[in-house]
Amino acid sequence: GGGGVFVCRPSVCMCECLSKGGGFSVPVLKVPHTSTGNTGMSVAKTTVDKLLKGYDIRLRPDFGGLPVIVGMSINIASIDSISEVNMDYTITMYFQQSWRDKRLAYNEMSLNLTLDNRVADQLWLPDTYFLNDKKSFLHGVTVKNRMIRLHPDGTVLYGLRITTTAACMMDLRRYPLDEQNCTLEIESYGYTTDDIVFFWQGGDSAVTGVDKLELPQFSIVALRLVSREVRFTTGSYPRLSLSFRIKRNIGYFILQTYMPSILITILSWVSFWINYDASAARVALGVTTVLTMTTINTHLRETLPKIPYVKAIDVYLMGCFVFVFLALLEYAFVNYVFFGRGPQQQKKINERINKVNNERPRYEEKRLREQVDAYGNILLTTLEMNNEVMPSDGGGGSVSDSLNSVMSFDSSSVQFRKPMTQRDGFGHHSLDRGAMRSRANCRLRRRSSKLKLKIPNLADVSTIDKWSRVIFPITFGFFNLIYWLYYVN
Repeated sequence: GGGGVFVCRPSVCMCECLSKGGGFSVPVLKVPHTSTGNTGMSVAKTTVDKLLKGYDIRLRPDFGGLPVIVGMSINIASIDSISEVNMDYTITMYFQQSWRDKRLAYNEMSLNLTLDNRVADQLWLPDTYFLNDKKSFLHGVTVKNRMIRLHPDGTVLYGLRITTTAACMMDLRRYPLDEQNCTLEIESYGYTTDDIVFFWQGGDSAVTGVDKLELPQFSIVALRLVSREVRFTTGSYPRLSLSFRIKRNIGYFILQTYMPSILITILSWVSFWINYDASAARVALGVTTVLTMTTINTHLRETLPKIPYVKAIDVYLMGCFVFVFLALLEYAFVNYVFFGRGPQQQKKINERINKVNNERPRYEEKRLREQVDAYGNILLTTLEMNNEVMPSDGGGGSVSDSLNSVMSFDSSSVQFRKPMTQRDGFGHHSLDRGAMRSRANCRLRRRSSKLKLKIPNLADVSTIDKWSRVIFPITFGFFNLIYWLYYVN
C-alpha cells in the first residue's frame, strides 16, 4: 500500500511476494503456481537482466588475458551473379560467428537463450569485415536478419544474413574456355592477433550449401579454406579466406558465338560456286558476311571489359573474319584477272602492232632505195619477203618474230628487172615509189591481220575458284583443330 514495487520470486510450489519499495516485508496470500511457461519466462528475464547488468561492450572478453577465439562458418544461399565487366561476384550467405564470453555465463537454467536481434547492440561483437567487399547490406525484411543465442557456458552464437558484392580479379586470356578463382577474405579490422584469433569452425565442412548451387554460366569445381596471419604496419591481423574455383560452361558460347561464326564463314565460300561474271551476287555475299562478322565481334566486346590482352574468343572471331575477308579478296583477284589484266595485255599488243605498221612503210622505202642497182634492178627478196620468206600460217608467231622475219633477207637472191621508162647510159633511172609503197602497205596489213592476240584463258579464272573450294575449307579445318587442341587442353 506504500507504492512499492512487488517482485515475485519463484519457490518450489508457492509464490512469495516481497515489497522493496519502502524497505519492509508484507506477507501476502500464497497461491499455488500452475503455469510453467510464466516460470521459464521469469527465469529467463531475470537471467538476461543479470547478465546485462554492468556489462561493458567496450571491452573484449578476457580483456588483458588470452585472445578471444572466434569460430566462423558460412552457409551459401546463392551466388547471384558473376560479372566479367566489373570483375566481381555477388553472394548471399548465412554468416555465423561463435566465441566464448565468460561474462555471459549463467547457471540458473540449462537451456540456451535465443534473444531478440536488438540485444546484439548491447553485447561485444567481433569487428569482422570483408576485405575484398565492394558493397554489402544486411537484410532487414521484416526485421534485421540477425540472431543472438547464448549458451550456459557463455558461448555466443551470432548469425547474419548478408548479401555482398566482392571483387574477383579474373584472367580472361582463355575466355570463354577459362577457369576463375574467386575468394572471400574475412579479417578483423582493429583487433590484432594478440586480442582475437579466427578459425574455420568445423574444418573443411565449415562452408556448406555449395553442392546445391546452380549457376547459369559456371560450375564450382573446387573449394578451399585458408587461415593465416597478415602483417601490416599496425600489427598482425587474423584472416580467413574462402576460395572457390569456377569453370565456365561453354554451351552458351557454342550456340551464340562459335556456331554462327562457323556458318557465316562457310557461307562466304558459296561465292566460289557462283559464276565469275556475276559481280553483284558475289560482291553482295562477300560484303554481307564481312559486316555480319564485324557485328558479332562488336556485340561480344560490349559484354567484356576493355582489357589490353587478346582473349581466346578474339582469336577465333578474328580468324573467321580473316577467312571471310579473304573470300571477298579472292573474287577481287578473279575480277582483275578476267576484266583487268586481259584488256591491258590486249591493249599493249595493239599498241605494239600499230607501232610496227607505222614503221614498216618507212623502212621498206629506205630498203628499196638501197637495193636498187645501177641499172634500176630491184632485188626480189626486198619486194616478196612478206609473202615468201615469212610463214603464212602465223601459228605461234609473236610480233617480234614477225618483225625479224620481215627484216631478214638473202643477199644472194635473184634480181628482178623492172621495165624502165628511160635509160640514159649508165645513169640512175627513177622508180615509181608510190606504187611500191602501196604494195608494201597492203602486204603488211594482210600480215598483221594474221597475228594472234593473246587474251586471258577463261579456264584460268575457273581454276582459281576450283582451288579456292579446296584450300579454304582445309585451311579453316586446320585452324579449328589447332585452336581447340590448344585452348581446351
